[in-house]
Parts: sequence; structure tokens; C-alpha cells
Amino acid sequence: MNSSNNASEASLHAVDYWQVIKNRYGVILLTFLLTFMSALVLTYVMPKKYESRAVVQVQSSEQRYRVDPTANNRSGENQTIFLATEFEVIKSQKTLDEAIVKLQLVDHWNTDLESVRRRLRGIVDAEGIRGTSLIAIRVRCNDAKDAKAIAEQVADSYARRRNQLVDDANSQVIDELRKAVKTQEDIVEDKRQALQTIIRTQGIIYSNSARGSGQPGGFSESQTAEMAAKAYVETEQSRIQLESQIETLLQYDGTQLIAYAAGLDLPDNLVKTLYPQYLEEKRKLEAMMSMGGLGERHPSVIAERGVIEQMQKDLDAAVGNLRGVLKAKLDLAKETLKRMSVRKDTTKADAVKSGIADSSFDDANDDFRRQTEMLQKLKLQSITEGIQKTITQQPTIIHEAPTESTIPVSPNIVVNLAVGGVLGLVFGLGVAFFLEYLDTSVKSLEDVERYLQVPVLAVIPKDVGVLYKQSGMSPDAEAYRILRTNIEFNRKNPEDNAITVVSGGAGEGKSTTLVNLAYICAQGGYTTLMIDADLRRPRLHTFFDINNSVGLTNYLTTELMLEDVILQTPVDNLYFMPSGILPADAAGILNSRRMSELIQDVKQRFDLVLVDSPPILGVSDASVLASEVDLTMIVVQHRKLPRNMLLRVKQAVENVGGHVIGVVLNNVDVRSDSQYQYYTSYYTYYAPAESQVGPPTTSPAAGKATKPAPRGSKGDSKQDLY
Repeated sequence: MNSSNNASEASLHAVDYWQVIKNRYGVILLTFLLTFMSALVLTYVMPKKYESRAVVQVQSSEQRYRVDPTANNRSGENQTIFLATEFEVIKSQKTLDEAIVKLQLVDHWNTDLESVRRRLRGIVDAEGIRGTSLIAIRVRCNDAKDAKAIAEQVADSYARRRNQLVDDANSQVIDELRKAVKTQEDIVEDKRQALQTIIRTQGIIYSNSARGSGQPGGFSESQTAEMAAKAYVETEQSRIQLESQIETLLQYDGTQLIAYAAGLDLPDNLVKTLYPQYLEEKRKLEAMMSMGGLGERHPSVIAERGVIEQMQKDLDAAVGNLRGVLKAKLDLAKETLKRMSVRKDTTKADAVKSGIADSSFDDANDDFRRQTEMLQKLKLQSITEGIQKTITQQPTIIHEAPTESTIPVSPNIVVNLAVGGVLGLVFGLGVAFFLEYLDTSVKSLEDVERYLQVPVLAVIPKDVGVLYKQSGMSPDAEAYRILRTNIEFNRKNPEDNAITVVSGGAGEGKSTTLVNLAYICAQGGYTTLMIDADLRRPRLHTFFDINNSVGLTNYLTTELMLEDVILQTPVDNLYFMPSGILPADAAGILNSRRMSELIQDVKQRFDLVLVDSPPILGVSDASVLASEVDLTMIVVQHRKLPRNMLLRVKQAVENVGGHVIGVVLNNVDVRSDSQYQYYTSYYTYYAPAESQVGPPTTSPAAGKATKPAPRGSKGDSKQDLY
């Protein structure tokens, strides 16, 4: 539900914005044209500038100056910094000074050197071409020939200076590399002499095939000591194992001893062979007695027992022999340990002495090898730099020479006019919305009802003429029919039939509104009287081409009868009282007892009395009339008076005791203002067919004084309004 409301509000705001644009399209168009024309004029008066461009290729020499060519190169970052540096070098003072001297710009421009430098810095620009090592040198000048000459000379000066700087740097690098090679050769020779001295004094046999790193051939003392220590450890482990086996043999006896001895993996262990045979014979004996049913005294059983007893004796003897063998091996292992301990200590001392000598040799040999490798790199770098210098590859190459331009690059007519058009449109919209923000006039029905607290009786379209002069049934009449109906239903008392029509200022259409309303009411059967009480600038007589020399003022100031000043119009049921001769004191004449009696008299004679009055904010006449009649109808021109002025109009009526029946919103451009379009559906829906169009109803008594019919003769009921 909330999302639906938000969507509706957003749509409403969009329509409001579009409505502002439609209402103020004239301001927008004027602002757009002024801005666009200003851009056009500025483009025309701006001085023309011509551009000439030279393209040069630059190569960074950072890699060429490195002693170690394999070092990592942060090419991306370094290239960006390098190009940015070269941009500034191109615009540097030394580069520009060479161009100034070559072109004699001081004399050519007839100014001083510093002014020429500042001017060149303003017209010379350099930028990199994306993804390449190319630099575009651009010069913009009012003279195409000067632009070409300056671009050409700046490019030549920059290329010449940079090539010379790189050549000098290359020469310096080669000289320094040669000195470094000579110094490194001396260092390598010193390291070689030191290595040879260690070999002679320590008696080291140097063999690259036997020692990859300079160790003497065969086993060294350290290796011998290591082997002796390893053999000692193995013998010690064997001794411990023998002692464990002997202790276990001493713990067991009988069958357990034989079973344990059979599990020992020794080369002289007969128990391991006899014990399985012994177990087999016992199984045979058990089989003969259990399965064969032989008794203890059976010859076979006795014989088998003898075999088992003999094998028992052999096993006991074998276990005793095994114990002796283990003791002998244990004694031998102890003796061997004593000898190996002495040997281990001796070889360890020799290994310490040999290790010290080997360490000195290794250090000297490694130092000699590093210095030799460094010498080889320096020689390689020296050779590389020499070859590069011999090749004479230029670090700066001009690939595109400047040309003389025939078409100016500035001002850019298309871009300037496009920008001017866009700015004009933006400024126009801004001015339109700003004026809309400042505009406090009545714009909608809601504005009227919110600020005045009275209903809107009708919305009158823009440019509506006098209805009785139009042929046939005009669609414009429907707006006044709505007004007539709303008046009928908004007056609380049916006897309140005297209505004055007022407005805040002149030119809001109150007189036209009164005439058309009177015509529609007369068509509906009401006997209607129009009184022109605007004694300042009367206009009602002009609508009917009637002379206003005799009228209201004559009746108020003389003894004329009412029938002498009321005239029949060309429309049936429609009568008119002109203003008469304009008096000096209009307010005084209107604020009289005779005027009050006049109003009461015509109310009795006519169904509807409409009184025209001057603007209520300008003079006091309208306030006097509002106090005399029953109701007051305010005519408000759409988007004219501010809201506070309308409030003053209503207050002026109420301050004299008048009653405001409602407001007529006049001169509304309903076709462009979407919020009023539903008020004008009758333009198409109620438009009469051609066969229905007929001449307007007229009376032969037009322009003549006629006695009005008494009230109630026609149109007494509300249904006559339709």
C-alpha cells in the first residue's frame, strides 16, 4: 500500500515539474536563446589558435647504467615517473631558451626575454601517448607559422640536449666500469695469493675433482672421527643387547628357558633347531595315549618317552652352551669397546685440528670465488656498454615533424555551441523553477480553497469571448453553466439574488464574466438584470453597443423612474442598466439610501441581479456595493495576483459585512495545464453538431427602454437552470 502511494506521489511530482516547464516555456526558450547566442558571439570574437605537433620517442637508460643487468626492474612505475620528468624537461628553461635563440623570438615578438619564456610555457605542452614511449609536443599559437616553427625547434632542442646528456652519461659509465674492472682484478689477484698460502702451510691437497669446494681427496680426519664414533655406538648397542639376553636366560628355567632360548636369533643356537623336534615328539606321545588307546607300559609309549627324555637332555646341554657363547661374546664386546674408545678420542682430536685448517681454506676459497664472479660481471658490463656506445642508438628520435595547420583548433565551434546550448537549457530550467518558487499567485483550485476558504464556483478557459455574439451553441458556454449551477446550490437563501462581481485588480475579466453569466442565466429562463456600477471605467455598455449617457448615476441623482434607465438587450430575459454620467464622488453616490432602495426594488422585479463593480483593492466603491447586495463573487485571474492580495480582497468584502459566495478562476490555459483538463471535457463531449447550430435569440426591442417583467414570470424553479 505504501509503495503504491509513493509511486503515485512520484508520478504527481513528475507531472508538476512538466507543468512548470509547459507554463514557463517562454522563459526557458528566452534564456536558452540568450545563452546560445552569447556562446555564439563569444566563439566568434575569441581569437583563433592553430596547433602544431611533433612526436618524439624516448628510451629510458636506467637499465644501461646498472652494474647487475639481472636486477629486477620495476618498469611500470619507473616508466611513468620517467615520462612525467621528461614532460617537465621539454618545458624547462634551457630547452625553451635554445628555441628562443634559434627563432629570435625576442625580436620577432618585440618583447623581453622573460615575457617570451612565460608565453612559451603557456603555449607549449607535452603529453604521453597511451601504451607507448612516445611523447607528443603540442604548440598552440595565434599564428600557424609560429606554431609550426616553435614546435619544430622545441622538439629539436629537446632531442639534441637529451642525446648529448645520454652520451655524456654513457661515456662516464664506461670509464667508471673500466676503473672498477682494474680494481677488481687487483682484488682477485690478492685473494688468489692468500688461498695459495693457506694450501702450502696447512698441507692441503687441493683437487677440484675429489672436492667440489676445495677439500683434499680421500677421507679426511673429520670423516675418520665420525666413522670411529659411529662404530663405537654400534658396539655399545651390541654389548647392551648381550647383557640383556644373558640376564633373561638366568631368570628362566625348565621349559620357559628352553622356549626363550629357541627364540634367540644366534648363529650357534642349537636350541632353535632341537626345540621344534622336541615339541613334535611330545605331540606323538600324546596322540598314542589318547587316540591310540595305548597305556603307560606299552612298549611304543615307553620307547617314545625315552626319545623325549634324550631330547630334553640335549636341549639342556644346548642352553648351557648358548649361555657360554653369550658370555664369551659379551667379554669380546667389552674389550672391543675399550679399544674403540681410545681410537675415538684420538681421531676426534685430529679432526678438530683438521677442521680449523679446512675452515680457513673454505673461507679463503669462497672469498676468491666471489671476487672472481664479480670481476666477470664487471667485464661483461664493460663490454656491453662499449658495444652499445659503438652502435650509437639514439635515446631520443623524432618520428613526426610538425606541420603548418590550416584549420584552427580553438575555438571549437561545435563544442562551444553544444556547451552553450546545454548551459542555456539548464539555466532556462533553473530560472523557470526559480520563478515558479517565487511566484505566489494562484495556480490551482487547491490554492484558492486553501488560502481563501471559499469554494471555486467555476474554471473559465482562456480567451473566452462574449457568448451572445457567438453563433450556435459554443462549448465555452458550458463553463458558465457550471458557474450558474454552483451559484444556485451555494447560496443558502433563495431570496439572495443580488450578486456583485468584484476582482482584486483591473483586467482580471470580471466584466466579461458578468456578461456571459447573465447571458447563460437568461437562456436558462431567469429574468436577469445587469447593473454597471463601475463608475470609474464602465465597460458593460460596450458589449451591447449601447449609449451609457443615461443610467445608474442619473437614477441616483434625479427623479427618473426605474423604467427610464433599464434597457432590454438583444437577448431574451436579459436587461441592462448603464452606468450613466460619471460622477466626481462615485463612492458617495453608491453609499446612499436611494442606492439601497434601488437594490431592494430590482431584487423584487428580477430573478437575478448582477452588479459590476470597480477593482476592490483600488477604490472603495466595490466595498460599498458588497455591503448593499446579498452576495459577492470574486473573479481571480489565473497566475496573476499573489495569494496575500487575494486574502485582502476577501477581507475587504467581509469587513463591510458582505458575504463571499465563491471564486471564479478566470483565464485558465486549460489545454496546457493538465490539472484543469477534466474541466474542459465538454469541449469535445458537448460540442453540438452542425445541424444543431442556429442563430442566437434576439429581441426586436434591443436598445430600447422596456418595462421589466415581474419576478417569477419565468424560471422560478431550479430545474429551469439546466
